[in-house]
Amino acid sequence: MNNVDDLVTIIRDEIGLPITIADTQLPLADVIGWDSVHLLTLCVILERETAQPISLPDVLEASTLQAIFDVAVGAERA
Repeated sequence: MNNVDDLVTIIRDEIGLPITIADTQLPLADVIGWDSVHLLTLCVILERETAQPISLPDVLEASTLQAIFDVAVGAERA
């Protein structure tokens, strides 16, 4: 995963939410359709895409999709 555009594509294609790049900066509560099941699904997808474990405590502290991306990319580069 190279950039946040990849995250948007994953969320659109695999989760089915019609988000935009701008949505990645919104608080998760303001992302239309977002819920805890989507969060868990995204974590599984990100672990598959990065081939690295994602820190669930770090993801749970993330307040935006951008922050979730940052956690995933950090795991990938570690």
